[in-house]
Order: sequence, then structure tokens, then C-alpha cells
Amino acid sequence: MGSGFVAFLTVLGIVPRLTQLTKTINRIRHYEWAVVLGAILGGWVSLADTIFYLPSLILIPIGLASGIFNGMLAAALTEVLNVLPILSKRIGVQEKIVVLMMAIVLGKVIGSLFQWIFFVDL
Repeated sequence: MGSGFVAFLTVLGIVPRLTQLTKTINRIRHYEWAVVLGAILGGWVSLADTIFYLPSLILIPIGLASGIFNGMLAAALTEVLNVLPILSKRIGVQEKIVVLMMAIVLGKVIGSLFQWIFFVDL
């Protein structure tokens, strides 16, 4: 699964596009290694059925980092595929693209908070 994820990111060119959007193109190697090492570590942890006994206060930054990663991945994917400009033209809200973006972002945040508050036992 980890290698498929890395291949998915590579084929879509998400890491280079993410570095362009964040203006950190000089750190592209760090991003690439972070993706590869994260996939390897994530694959190992899921296959080994590892359980980490961490205090609740440490889980908060981990959850925030996970949410930031997923949000940036979704934003980079939408940017690469040019979904939002096409969607805004089709539904006739070209001048309100910022409002559309904020609706998507707030929806993701509220959905994540709902999941964490109601479905995650700490």
C-alpha cells in the first residue's frame, strides 16, 4: 500500500506542485524523503499491528499534523487536476472561487472534528 501511495503522488506530480504553492522548492528533496519514509513507516506499523500507548496530549499534535497533511494533499490534488476551475465554471460561480475553496476547507475541518469528537475514544 505504501508503494502505491508513493507512486500515486509521483504520477500526479503532487510533491513538486506542493513545493511551488508553498514557495519551498529548495526543500523538494526533504518532501520526497518524508513521503517515502512515511510510507515505509506507515506500512511497517500497519503490518506489524503496532499499538502505541501515547498520552492524549501527544495525540493532539499528531492529529493536527495528519489533518494538515491530508488537507494539503487534497489541495494539491485538486490543483493538479484543475477540478475547482472546471467546477466553478460549470456551476457559474467563477467570481466566488475563494468562497468555494473556503467551503471545502471548512467542510473538511468540521468533518474531521466531528469524527474525532464522536468516534475516537481517547
